[in-house]
Amino acid sequence: MLMPVPRTRGRASDEVYAALAAAIRDLRLPPGATLSETDLAEQLGVSRTPLREAIARLADAGLVQVVPQVGTRVALIRMRDVEEARFVRENLETAAFAGACGSDDVSALRGQLDRQRAAVRAQDLDEFFAADEALHEQIFVLSGHPGAWQAVVRMKVQLDRVRRLSLPDPRTLRDLLAEHRAIVDALDRGDVAGGTDLVRAHARRAAAQAPALRHDHPDYFTD
Repeated sequence: MLMPVPRTRGRASDEVYAALAAAIRDLRLPPGATLSETDLAEQLGVSRTPLREAIARLADAGLVQVVPQVGTRVALIRMRDVEEARFVRENLETAAFAGACGSDDVSALRGQLDRQRAAVRAQDLDEFFAADEALHEQIFVLSGHPGAWQAVVRMKVQLDRVRRLSLPDPRTLRDLLAEHRAIVDALDRGDVAGGTDLVRAHARRAAAQAPALRHDHPDYFTD
């Protein structure tokens, strides 16, 4: 069930696009799901016009497939897109880490670690994912390149779907938290070489898990 989009001064289609993209990324709209314009318009509290504009943009972004005479479905997770997103994220994030190294204030990062620990205790996957994203964004802020994080976000929706698919595993949550803590500690020490190795391995985690996840959820993936 989707929530009505907020009423803002922006274009309604932008709000609808953001809501649907988030639902696809978070697997509330799973890969292969059929989308009903009538149901979506009712759930989101919008008319058909902004909804259709948003769906057209989602199709351009490769997140939905519109098949004439058949309907609209959430696109499957494409492995080549996952790998491409991994490449972009890994290279931009290692550069951001190097730029942030030596920062004299990592309190915001420590705060996100505390937030993640609380989410693990509460088994709140949505909160953990949000805190995970906030930690990585803060590294880009400390590097002086916050806009680069937005480029990563736009690129990595397919990768994020794999990440979300892996989160119900308690071991994955513990490992992610441990990796985040090690990255923050390395940044605090100013350990560029060691920290970039940690960031690189961390960025490769989801793509490395994808084959096993595909085995467990074959209907979610395509080449």
